[in-house]
Amino acid sequence: MKKSILIAAALLVAGAVNAQVKIGATGGLDVSNIIKTNDNNFDTKYTTGFNAGITLEIPIVGPLGIEPEVLYAQKGYKANIPSGDFTQTRNFVDVPLLARIKLADGFAVLVGPQFSFATSTRNVYSNGISTTTQTQYNNDRDNLRKNIVGGVAGFSIDLSKSVDFRARYALDLQKNNGDGTSQTPEYRNQVFQFGLAFKVY
Repeated sequence: MKKSILIAAALLVAGAVNAQVKIGATGGLDVSNIIKTNDNNFDTKYTTGFNAGITLEIPIVGPLGIEPEVLYAQKGYKANIPSGDFTQTRNFVDVPLLARIKLADGFAVLVGPQFSFATSTRNVYSNGISTTTQTQYNNDRDNLRKNIVGGVAGFSIDLSKSVDFRARYALDLQKNNGDGTSQTPEYRNQVFQFGLAFKVY
């Protein structure tokens, strides 16, 4: 995983030697939940986190370009369980490889695949009296995937020459667990992302 992250970051920096390429920093809000795949009665709610990382804007031809990124992103969900409230937060390094299609001056659509690498999981249990935080768990039992393929679709609006606002929807295309025997619910992450990117030539 570390090699993949380093390679992706190196490609982003290397691409910036092109005078037409914009490189920058991006960050914003993650609003996430899950889509259950095996239990429709398991009721969940959205939770919030953040994302931050580096981005490139690389023109290809005409209105078409590509926008690869390396992001740290928080995803998860909240649920009511018999013993109280439960919140899970999973931290990822996301590598979206997006096509950027300029539809009008200052407005572009972004769409493409995303490769996610889980770095840690945090579970919080609260019964109204006490709160328990769990950061260590049985990986063999839970069988949570560490590498997940997903998809991203959204848009960006130029606020100035070097700043743009972006809004996206990201969805895992694989379940959270590997073989369906997990004690945790089977699900796919879904995230609404809102933020700003600060870019320079």
